[in-house]
Amino acid sequence: MSVLDNLQQRVIEGKITEVETLVKQAMDEGISPGEILNQGLIAAMTEVGRLFEANEFYVPEMLVSARAMKAGLELLRPSLAEADVQAVGKVVIGTVQGDLHDIGKNLVGMMLEGAGFEVIDLGVDVSPQKFVDALKEHRPNLVGFSALLTTTMPKMRANIEALMEAGLRDSVKIMVGGAPITDEFAREIGADIYAPDASSAASRARQAVA
Repeated sequence: MSVLDNLQQRVIEGKITEVETLVKQAMDEGISPGEILNQGLIAAMTEVGRLFEANEFYVPEMLVSARAMKAGLELLRPSLAEADVQAVGKVVIGTVQGDLHDIGKNLVGMMLEGAGFEVIDLGVDVSPQKFVDALKEHRPNLVGFSALLTTTMPKMRANIEALMEAGLRDSVKIMVGGAPITDEFAREIGADIYAPDASSAASRARQAVA
């Protein structure tokens, strides 16, 4: 088994220490950072997404794999920058104002990184103005709003209205998700993408920048 095949398998299994060792080995062997990223880490997370959608993986397994991928990515990041390997796109994400839940949002962020995106995570309890400021600063392709509480769902609409007022709405695709969010609600507030889970968030984000 090649080092990249081995890396891919260990990411899927969530073996953080082994992933870190294999990333270092691949770099020592002179494999390009882009190859390690695409054929090792991203390929692994694509398979994790497939397993999740086939009901062979569930959220805990996906989270373990994503953490292993992130550990490998942290080691690889300086080499990617040095080699000028470009992300497939840039995403700003955050949990809306008044909501302090972040497990789902964190998993989405890791799955997006595993799909090749640069992710700017604003954290929890993010005000509409903070989203506006982040979009002005980072100029992302997509912005993702997360909410777990039904009481904070209206903040998604407030965020979109704030982007419209700032003249930023047409410059970005808006993705929404979280336990109480539905496709119908997403359409009603004017979002572009509804993601019921982290795996679909990653695949739909890829489609949006294709």
